Amino acid sequence: MQKRMRRLVCASLIAVLAACGTGPVAPGFYRVERGDTVSKIARANRTTVNNIKRWNGLTNPDAIEVGQVLRIAPPAGSASAAESSAAGAASAKSEASAEALSQNKAGPGVTLVWPAQGSVIRGFDGKNSKGIDIANAAGTPVVAAATGNVVYAGNGLRGYGNMLIVKHDDEYLTAYAHNRALLVKEGQTVQQGQQIAEMGDTDSNRTMLHFEVRYMGRSTDPARYLPPR
Repeated sequence: MQKRMRRLVCASLIAVLAACGTGPVAPGFYRVERGDTVSKIARANRTTVNNIKRWNGLTNPDAIEVGQVLRIAPPAGSASAAESSAAGAASAKSEASAEALSQNKAGPGVTLVWPAQGSVIRGFDGKNSKGIDIANAAGTPVVAAATGNVVYAGNGLRGYGNMLIVKHDDEYLTAYAHNRALLVKEGQTVQQGQQIAEMGDTDSNRTMLHFEVRYMGRSTDPARYLPPR
């Protein structure tokens, strides 16, 4: 069953990547740009995150990629655009408030360790950078920032290279991208400080670890959870 689910996920990722490109898109569709989130796209088009997810079959709205084409208007035969817009205006307002709160206020319950040694060459800004970049030599150990379960291990998300996502509880995820090698598999439990990957440059122009923290599905500044060093 798990193997079948993984195949379905991979097929979905391949379909998403196939939709990516650079040309113009038809009315009712939108091509994802750098810094976009599903919440931001929904607000800009007066609809809801749930609508975007439903119309595009998104199981993980945090995994959209630059260049991906998304439907932003109701398909033919569904609720009218006017109804969708009216519902979206109210929902988008509440989603905007929730997103602002989550980005400005660290969540209550996770303590992280640094996922790798090295120099922080890029910080979090919530728009163009949804995490931090740590530079060091190829092969530098990448460790789990907290105990959790590996929910993704692969290279199917464009722009991230060999990537791991670890779920720590119902609120927190951490992501580790551009690795040279992945040392753990999906479904595996990892302990805080355990080596899970080797730093690399897959889908990157230099050797580094791109590290993200997601609280309640939204990007938040990893510096709020990491100890000073």
